[in-house]
Amino acid sequence: MLSGLGAGLFFTQQQNNQTITDVNRSQIQTLPAKITQPIVQTSRLSDVAENVVQSVVNISSEKLIQRKQASPFGPFQNDPFFRHFFGNPVPQQSPSLKQKEQSLGSGVIISDEGIILTNNHVIERAESIRISLADGQEADAEVLGADPDSDLAVLKLKTKLSHLKPLTLGDSGQLRLGEVVLAVGNPFGVGQTVTMGIVSAKGRANVGIVEYEDFIQTDAAINPGNSGGALVNLKGELIGINTAIISRSGGYQGIGFAIPTNMVKPIMESLIQKGKVVRGWLGIGIQDLSEDLQQAFSLQDQKGVIVTQVMEESPAKKGGLRQGDIILAVNGKPTTSTAKLRNLIANAGAGKKVTLKVKRNKQVKTLQVQLGEKPDPKVVAQKSKMPSSFGGLHVANSTKQLRKRFGVTDDQQGVFILQVESGSSAARAGFRPGDLIQTANGQKVTSIDQLKNAVKGKKKMIPVLIRRQGGVLYMVLPQLP
Repeated sequence: MLSGLGAGLFFTQQQNNQTITDVNRSQIQTLPAKITQPIVQTSRLSDVAENVVQSVVNISSEKLIQRKQASPFGPFQNDPFFRHFFGNPVPQQSPSLKQKEQSLGSGVIISDEGIILTNNHVIERAESIRISLADGQEADAEVLGADPDSDLAVLKLKTKLSHLKPLTLGDSGQLRLGEVVLAVGNPFGVGQTVTMGIVSAKGRANVGIVEYEDFIQTDAAINPGNSGGALVNLKGELIGINTAIISRSGGYQGIGFAIPTNMVKPIMESLIQKGKVVRGWLGIGIQDLSEDLQQAFSLQDQKGVIVTQVMEESPAKKGGLRQGDIILAVNGKPTTSTAKLRNLIANAGAGKKVTLKVKRNKQVKTLQVQLGEKPDPKVVAQKSKMPSSFGGLHVANSTKQLRKRFGVTDDQQGVFILQVESGSSAARAGFRPGDLIQTANGQKVTSIDQLKNAVKGKKKMIPVLIRRQGGVLYMVLPQLP
């Protein structure tokens, strides 16, 4: 279970369930005469911890939420037997009540002017925000900008406070697996707390927390209320913003995620300067390369991301990208997954030129593309002309009736899949009735005859481009039906 780290009623539950046990002294063994030198010196850890605590703040936000008023008749008001005798004593829709809700989180001071970094979910829809420093000073804060897509927000103190101690932003790209890190935050609202762990993994994406993910994974103990707190290295540099945990209970279980500073920095600067994040945009549909697709495209062990769609009048179209291209790198950085590619393009920024390393028809090419600004999702959907649903393994040529049946516009050409036989290799591969085959083996398909010619002489592992429910993706056809 993924959990944000905002504190709430969980604090009270933890307090009630807390138990304290005495040490069984009979189990203590005599220590050896010689003790090896610890990997990390305690004095060094203490210096870092005591300094960093001064830079981490507690955040208390308050917002109004609407809750449905409980009916005096409870769950029986919709029961037909109850209404037969009592009529409709209350409306079917119970009236809503506005209630104040408080949440607790953490933040990091990053400038002498009172600029504070935190998570968007800590202050989202907040009507008031109160900041508390480790030395007891308090002040209200305002939101300079927030970005739900990365779960970051930037605050500014409304009152100038003395002796602020901003943290230095470190280079999260230099982190190594196993490196010792400290997590500092306000778990369960108890106040600034320091825990220690290691970097368990880097570049965690597709976790499902936010749209843009490139998390540092750590086993440093972080709990509800740590959201927006600092993850620091042993130099005392900020290398991540603690954001979420994986937990079955809501508490610490050894897997925490932090947004790396190399991702935080451009987002933070954009929020401060413009109040929003201006991300780079190519205007393409993309898909990860499965083992089957690698085999079908003769890529062997080469990693990359396949282009499933190039939107009209997009930066990608102008830059020469084509459907079926395999993007191997952006500005020399490998694109091993769709998440990695999306982050590289987004962080590059609108208006910037990027160098794409692309594989096309077994040849590697270099393309220069000037990125656009990521538009509103509704605009993207209109430009891509993607129907709401479409179709298509017994196959049939596209007709007006079939396009109407499957909700496909007249300008979309291909061969419809009408039926997928249960238990067949095509069914196991994931094909569905309603899929619209548009290319096969790299060749455009507008009829069954063209489909046959495209796969002629190739019995298995045929790459096929299909449209499905508003999206475009490549699949591998193990064999023809």
